[in-house]
Amino acid sequence: QVQLVESGGGFVQPGGSLRLSCAASRNIFAIYAMNWYRQAPGNQRELVAALIRGGITNYADSVKGRFTISRDNAKNMVFLQMNSLKPEDTAVYYCNAAGADREYDWWGQGTQVTVSS
Repeated sequence: QVQLVESGGGFVQPGGSLRLSCAASRNIFAIYAMNWYRQAPGNQRELVAALIRGGITNYADSVKGRFTISRDNAKNMVFLQMNSLKPEDTAVYYCNAAGADREYDWWGQGTQVTVSS
């Protein structure tokens, strides 16, 4: 089991930036995928960015070119740099650690991101 704790959410104006952090309770080197999901009110949870062991990244089309996922295995942390934020990025953002076949699937408690003028 890995406990995940997100931080870095907040209120930002359109066009602004935020950096979300996810701190893991133990070493994440062996974890297959570290992911960021988000869920807006009334919507299903959606995958925003994934970082697969070996360095492969995947992004939702809506955030490509604006968001960047990274991980620091030495510090057991995962980050989501979000630039050029839009009101439609408003959501609760969740950190997720998952196995290739979801044989493990751990979630943080989420952090709120609000983009508004």
